[in-house]
Amino acid sequence: MNVYFLVEGKKTEYKVYPAWLSLLVPSLIKVRLTHEVNKHNYCLFSAEGYPSIIYDHIPNAVKDVNNHGSYDYLVVCLDADEETVESRIEEVNNFLKQEKIRLKNTKLVIIIQNRCIETWFLGNRRLIRNNPESLELRKYLDFYNLIDLDPELMGVYPGYSTHAHFHEAYLKEIFSERNIHYTKRNPGHVLESSYLEQLILHTQKEPRHLMTFQTFFNFCNDLKKLLD
Repeated sequence: MNVYFLVEGKKTEYKVYPAWLSLLVPSLIKVRLTHEVNKHNYCLFSAEGYPSIIYDHIPNAVKDVNNHGSYDYLVVCLDADEETVESRIEEVNNFLKQEKIRLKNTKLVIIIQNRCIETWFLGNRRLIRNNPESLELRKYLDFYNLIDLDPELMGVYPGYSTHAHFHEAYLKEIFSERNIHYTKRNPGHVLESSYLEQLILHTQKEPRHLMTFQTFFNFCNDLKKLLD
């Protein structure tokens, strides 16, 4: 079982996915280069943004897995941003169809981070204080109370241009309230097993929340079953 991961982000995802995969699918071992996979391995590459992940990097990834011949899955992970999950998936599939790009013996899995990977991180409800000291965080909670609601359905707070910018700012306020530092280059606490466990617990209690995170989690569960 070998897996090729292509992720959109050049900083956060490049650290988060390996950390979480080591917890969810511990028998799947990371290798550095495409040709180094042998048995139960994965490699992970960053496309360093959208739209290059679709129009530049997916064709190269397909070429890599087709030439190697021993990859079971090509997993493409990208943000929904201001689009819907469905439209982003359609964009990938339409591009592959139009360019006549076909995988030979590898299955394509598309994982959309709705709206971005920080949106997933907002699912750790245990971290959020009911009555924070931060006035900014109080405003955010009044706008959208993440203790009760689904992070993936949260809109944009006035003054922010995109969902991603606001969701990252909200996350940083939550972390700051707990004296935890977060940056895209150094996501820190989210790499830990306790953080991932809280996201999983959230989906167990609220099965309709964090649906795109559940896509990733369920895929990892499927991999684990195949490897066990």
